[in-house]
Amino acid sequence: MSDLDIQVPTTYDPFADANAENSGAGTKEYVHIRVQQRNGRKSLTTVQGLKKEFSYNKILKDLKKEFCCNGTVVQDPELGQVIQLQGDQRKNVSSFLVQAGIMKKEQIKIHGF
Repeated sequence: MSDLDIQVPTTYDPFADANAENSGAGTKEYVHIRVQQRNGRKSLTTVQGLKKEFSYNKILKDLKKEFCCNGTVVQDPELGQVIQLQGDQRKNVSSFLVQAGIMKKEQIKIHGF
């Protein structure tokens, strides 16, 4: 019987690979673009996760001018600075960030309904 290779089942952790990839926390930072429903048909687009070395007010000024909408920069205690824009501007903001060279397409996550 020693000729047969018998495999003894061992414990396998399916999350070991995922934990190994995430061990370098913060190495892959994402920009999150979300839409929030207000009242009726009104909506609000939020952009969070931009690097701190960027001037949020200059980016906001360009976004407002490009998309003909109003917006503001809000200071959140947990998330830091967040850009808010009127309307559903998710696709517009993502294409703007890529074309301006601020972020790569792989670093942008679009959330919403």
